[in-house]
Amino acid sequence: MIHGKRLHVVLPAYNAAQTLAATVAAIPPGVVDAVLVVDDASVDATVAVCTALALPVIVHPANRGYGANQKTCYRAALDAGADVVVMLHPDGQYDPRLIPAMASLVALGRYDVVLGTRVLGRGARHGGMPLWRYVGNRLLTLFANVLLDRSLSEWHTGYRAWSRAALTAIPFERNADDFVFDNEMLVQAVHLGLDIGEVTCPAHYGPESSSISRTKATRYAAGVILGALTYRLERLGLRRSALLRGLSKGA
Repeated sequence: MIHGKRLHVVLPAYNAAQTLAATVAAIPPGVVDAVLVVDDASVDATVAVCTALALPVIVHPANRGYGANQKTCYRAALDAGADVVVMLHPDGQYDPRLIPAMASLVALGRYDVVLGTRVLGRGARHGGMPLWRYVGNRLLTLFANVLLDRSLSEWHTGYRAWSRAALTAIPFERNADDFVFDNEMLVQAVHLGLDIGEVTCPAHYGPESSSISRTKATRYAAGVILGALTYRLERLGLRRSALLRGLSKGA
C-alpha cells in the first residue's frame, strides 16, 4: 500500500530473461502490493525466470505486440483491484527505485498520470540513448507539445504511473497493438483533461536493453504525428476520430 492505495506494478515482457530478475529485485520492498509479468510469447527463458522467482505471469500464446501486452497488463491490474498501476519495462532501462515517488504523486491525487522522463537532468544521451532515437524523441515531443498545447519534457517514455480512475476513463482497448499505443494513451489523457506529471528518471541503455527497429520507429513516428493531428482537428471540430470517440473533452 502507498498512502492507503493499492499499488500494482506491471511488466510487459518480451525476451527479458537476462534482465527481469535484476529489475524485480530493484523494486523497493514494502510499498508494492502486487507484481505481474505479461509475457508476449517470448522465445527465451522469460517465463522460466518468472517461475523461478515465483512471479505471477500471464503468457500470450502468440506474439501480439507491445500495445496488446499493455492491454493485458492494465486489464489484469484493474480486475485485481489496483488503485495505482505502474508500468515498468523489465529490460533495465528504467530505475525501479523511482516507483514510490511516481506512485505517491498519483496516490495523493496530485496527478492522474506520472511519467518517468529520460531527458531531464543529465539526459538520455548520458545514459546511452542512440543519437538517432534522441533526435527523433526531441522532434516528436516538440510536435506533440505544439499541437496538444502541452509542455511535457518527453512524450515517449515507457515508465508510467496511472490512477485507477485514469485507466478506467481511457478506452485503451481500442488503441493500437504496437508501440504507438503509448502515444495514443497520452493523447486520450490530454483530451480527457487529466493531469500529467513528470519525474526525472536516468535511463540506462545496455546491450541487453530492448530496442525498437528503425522500421518500427518510423511507423511509430508516423503514428505520433497522426495522433497529434487527430487531436488538433478534433478540437477544432473539423474531424471526428475513433481514437477520441465518446470521450468528454477536458480543459
